[in-house]
Amino acid sequence: MGLQVRERLGLADAVTLVNAVVGFVAGVVAFTDPTLAARLVLLAAIADALDGIVARRAGNTEVGPLLDSITDVVSFGATPALVLFGVARARYGDLGEMDPAVAAAALLVPAGFVVFSVLRTAFYTVYVGEDENRPGIQNTLAATILAAGYLAGLGSVPLVFAAAAVLSVLMVAPVPYPKLLARDAVVLGVVQAGAIVSPAALGRAFPRILLVAALAYLTLAPRYYWGE
Repeated sequence: MGLQVRERLGLADAVTLVNAVVGFVAGVVAFTDPTLAARLVLLAAIADALDGIVARRAGNTEVGPLLDSITDVVSFGATPALVLFGVARARYGDLGEMDPAVAAAALLVPAGFVVFSVLRTAFYTVYVGEDENRPGIQNTLAATILAAGYLAGLGSVPLVFAAAAVLSVLMVAPVPYPKLLARDAVVLGVVQAGAIVSPAALGRAFPRILLVAALAYLTLAPRYYWGE
């Protein structure tokens, strides 16, 4: 009978696959151009939001949620981890040139980010329904914070790695996070697009605004966003 790929995929799935391609390309360029890779991570996050919008309007397929989960691990788990290593490599050189402690951190922190992203995605797929309480920060949010922070000029490797370690744990923390309302997602999408197209414009205004907004959501949303 075959897999019937064309019959079983929808428009939203096509957008999801574009997200996966962007995430892959970001991972490829992460070792040579971390700045471009960070911009592509933000582009993947926009594609991730768009596939949800398309799914609500055009309908979802049976395979859609699984495709979305797999792509999340690629674009917002593995790819940000590669960007982290690329940032360390740009500062300290190739792995063999690094101090052993630095080399260990350059491997272990990105690996931890991948592990927690995989765990979060797996647990959500199996145990958390669409309308249920949603503990832990989204791996999309964690990746966005890291990418926006780097583009905003916070390029200190120890700072970036410390943030990555904290965000990794927060992905499975028992703290409920709501979904963004459509109006807020649109506003942030415009800012995010500016950070992608011209991250250095106006004194890095777009990535800095995006970073502040993402951190505000990270710290305030569990307590103050529910009543919106």
